[in-house]
Amino acid sequence: MWYGDESALRMPLYTTDALILRCYKLGESDRIVVFLTSDRGKKRGVAKNARQSRRRFGGALEPLTCGRITYVERERRDLVRVDYVEQTRSPMSAVDGDALGYVGYFAELIDEWAQEADPNEPLFRLGASMVEAIAEGVPIERLARYFEYWLLRLQGVYEVDDRISADAKTFLVSARTCSPFTLGRLTVSNGALREIEAAHRALISMHLEKDLKSARVLREIRREQC
Repeated sequence: MWYGDESALRMPLYTTDALILRCYKLGESDRIVVFLTSDRGKKRGVAKNARQSRRRFGGALEPLTCGRITYVERERRDLVRVDYVEQTRSPMSAVDGDALGYVGYFAELIDEWAQEADPNEPLFRLGASMVEAIAEGVPIERLARYFEYWLLRLQGVYEVDDRISADAKTFLVSARTCSPFTLGRLTVSNGALREIEAAHRALISMHLEKDLKSARVLREIRREQC
């Protein structure tokens, strides 16, 4: 016979690989964390005292950080309780400072397409590979186009724009079969990458029915650099 706290039986504890997507303040010391797990889809949770506790969280709640996360699911609650995050890989280790500007863009796109509590291992692996590629210095413009291409393909909404050049089409054909870590070996012009960017942006905006905030920020940064 069970004489303990019955609520404890309804609060399973999970530890899994996860990708942090975004984080924002809650009250004076807590944070809301949105993260994509490798096995149970997207989750939202409360990290108690995350703005004060360096031991449990440190810098592990930055967007696109990979780590092992421990959380508790509570019955009839939309938010889980995030107990601990152990960082395993961070885009902040990137040598290319320009690449850091794309971290929020990648995270926002994953967040928009990932479904709550719907396992999507291919999407998780795509996001995790972006973190590793950024850290290894893969050219960021090529990586961004590769990411968009595969994200749209995974969602089943990719359509080739016949108006793009042969150079751009060749890059996309290569992207279908190559690893993100070999993108630096491909021959592609900046003009072709801009064509692909425009085509992808149109597709993304059409299917999400909005223009991403992070995409606008990237365009503004580029204009300022010109």
